[in-house]
Amino acid sequence: MRVHVALSPAEFSDVPLSGRTAFAVDVLRATTAAVAACEAGCRRLVPVPDAAAAEAFAAADGADTVRAGERGGEPLVGFDLGNSPAEFTAARVGRRTVVLTTTNGTAAMLTASRAAGAGLAALTNVTAAARWAIEQGRDVSILCAGDSGALSLEDVVCAGLLVSHLSEAEAAATLSEGAATALALGRHYGRRLDRLTEDSPWARKLVRLGRAADVAACLRADVTDVVPVFAAGGFVPRRVPSTGSFAAATHSEPGA
Repeated sequence: MRVHVALSPAEFSDVPLSGRTAFAVDVLRATTAAVAACEAGCRRLVPVPDAAAAEAFAAADGADTVRAGERGGEPLVGFDLGNSPAEFTAARVGRRTVVLTTTNGTAAMLTASRAAGAGLAALTNVTAAARWAIEQGRDVSILCAGDSGALSLEDVVCAGLLVSHLSEAEAAATLSEGAATALALGRHYGRRLDRLTEDSPWARKLVRLGRAADVAACLRADVTDVVPVFAAGGFVPRRVPSTGSFAAATHSEPGA
């Protein structure tokens, strides 16, 4: 297995996607919110580039579509939901389609969707995401959504935990330079994710915006085995329960 990590959107144009499994990662908060929506039983989550595209999709798709999104950390005016994982409850999104647009995350989702298989990873489902990638049997590319084109520490840490799990399960895995960098950061922060509250500039900004609860919710590891997987134009819920030797390998502490 070959594992490639794009540390920021500046590297997306060089990401290998053909014949690969790809993940989009936007820990604060798009992929965490998407995982929450799928855990809550949404029918599918459709990423779009901007608010106009979300409105057009909702108008065409019908009354069961939930419009969600943000810009600059703030909810979009007139939309049903913002980008807080806590908003994506069964009462609000269960059995409904969610159309989502965000500052950074949905661009990474749309890029990842061009791969042979695509999923969404966050800290909250990182081990299940790794299990799903192993099931696919392909090389893996991980796209960190970043912050307005720049690197986001929390995304790279999540990518590093994914790389750690994949390399534990596949001893012969070959890592790109970006994957090796992410792995080192994943090992450094894996046992102390709470430190990202202070060390991540975007986490600090969200706290200043009154979103401390969101930050805390996003910086939890492995609270669900749901992986949003791309199919028929959107990401649909897929449960990936732990089984066999890979489960044992991925429950070890990163960097142990």
